[in-house]
Amino acid sequence: MAHKLPFGKQIGYAIGQLGWSTLINIIGIQLVYFYIPPENSGLPVLITQATFLVVLNALSLIAASGRLWDAVTDPLIASFSDRSKNPRGRRIPFMAKGALPSAVFCFLMFFPPDDTPSTMNIVWIVVTQTLFYLFLTVYVTPFFALLPELGHTADERLNLSTYISVTYALGIIIAAQAPGIAGALKNTFALSTVKSFQFATGSLAVLAVLAMYVPVFMIDEKKYSNGKPSDIPLFKAIRKTFKNKNFIAYVIADFCYFAALSIIMTGLLFYVTVLLLPEDVKAGEALVGTLLGVMVIVSFVFYPAVNFLAKRFGKKPLILGAFFFYGLVFLTVFILGKSYLTNLVSPTGQAFLLIILSAIPISFLGILPNAVLADIAEHDGQMTGERKEGMFFAARTLMQKFGQTFGILVFAGLTTFGKDPGNDLGIRLSGVAGFLLAVFAVIAFWFYKEKTILRELKENSK
Repeated sequence: MAHKLPFGKQIGYAIGQLGWSTLINIIGIQLVYFYIPPENSGLPVLITQATFLVVLNALSLIAASGRLWDAVTDPLIASFSDRSKNPRGRRIPFMAKGALPSAVFCFLMFFPPDDTPSTMNIVWIVVTQTLFYLFLTVYVTPFFALLPELGHTADERLNLSTYISVTYALGIIIAAQAPGIAGALKNTFALSTVKSFQFATGSLAVLAVLAMYVPVFMIDEKKYSNGKPSDIPLFKAIRKTFKNKNFIAYVIADFCYFAALSIIMTGLLFYVTVLLLPEDVKAGEALVGTLLGVMVIVSFVFYPAVNFLAKRFGKKPLILGAFFFYGLVFLTVFILGKSYLTNLVSPTGQAFLLIILSAIPISFLGILPNAVLADIAEHDGQMTGERKEGMFFAARTLMQKFGQTFGILVFAGLTTFGKDPGNDLGIRLSGVAGFLLAVFAVIAFWFYKEKTILRELKENSK
C-alpha cells in the first residue's frame, strides 16, 4: 500500500510544473513576437513573412509540423513509461532525463544563425523546436501520469491539481518577465535588442530547469505511488484510450482551452503594443509582465473558491461556466483601443480589465481539468483492470500541445490580415477566434458524464 504524499512533497511535485510551465510559456509568449515582430518593436524580422494559402506563414507552418512529431513521441514515451520496470519507478527516471535538454533547446530556439530572414533560420527553428518538444514530452508525460498515482482519492487528486495550477500560473508570470529583463540587460550592458532578448530567455531557462529537478530529488516514487507496470502493447493502449467516450469529450474541450489560452498569451504583447500603446512600445512591453502578474494574483484569489465549489457542486458545471465566460472575454479583444472605448477607459485600464476578466475563467480551467482527467484515468483503471495513466496523460499532453500550436498557428496566420498600428485587423480577429474555441469547448464537454464516473469510483473503492 502506497504512503500518502506529505504536503511538502506535494509542493515539491508542483514545483516541477513551475519549471516546464516557464519553458512552454517562453515559447508561447515570445516566439512569434521575436521572429515576426510588429514594425514598432525595434526587433528585426528573422524569417520570411510570405504567405501560403492566404493566411499561413512560415512560422505557423513550422509550429504545425512540430505537432506531427509529437503525435509519434507522446504515445511512445507514455508507453515506455507505463511499461517501465525501473527500480526507481515508472515516471521519475524519465523526468530526470528530460529536464535539462528541454531547457537547453528552449534557449537555443532564440539563437538563429542569421540576423536577417533566411532559410537557415527556418531550419534552425525546425530542428530546435523538434528537440525541445521531444525532451519536454520525456518530462511532462510521466509528470502528469504521476498525479493519479500520488493522489489516492478524488480529493487528493483535486488538491494536487490545485497546486500544479498555481505553479503553472507562476510559470506564466516568470516567462512574461523576459521583455522586462531584456530591457534591463540592454540598458545595463548596452546589448542589442536581439541579444538582450536572448540572454533574458537564457536566464529564465536556468531557473526553469532547477525547478524541474525538484520533484526528481524530493519524491520517492516507489514509496508514494500506487502505480504498477503495464504490459499492454503501444497501439492497443492507444486504441483503448481513445475508445473512452468521457476522455474524448474531455480532450476536445481541453484542446480548445489551450488553443484559446495560447492565442491570448501569444497576442498579449501585440494587444498592448499595437492596439493600446502603439506610441510607447517599451512601456507596453514592460506592462505585459505586470499584467500577467496581476492575472495570476487575481486567479489565486479564486483558487480556494474553486476547490470548495468543485467539492460541493462537482467539476463539470464549473468548467462549462468558465468556458462560456472566457468566450465573452475574448470578444472584447476586437474593440480594444477603439476611440469610443478609450473615451470611457484609458488604454492601460483596458489592458488591466482584459487581464482581470481573463483571470476568472483561467482560475477554474487551470485547476479542474487535471483533476477530471485523473478521475477518468483512475475510473478506467478500475473498470478495465489495466493501468494506462501514462497513455491518458500522454494523449492529453499531445492534444494540449496541438491546442497550443493551433493557437499560435491561428494567431500567426491572422497577422497576415494586419499586425501593425493602423493595420491591425488580424490582431483583432484573434479575439473572435478565441470566442469560437470557447463555444466548441462548451459543446464538447457537455457530453462528459461526471456523476457516473464519481459514483462508480466511490462504489469500487469500498
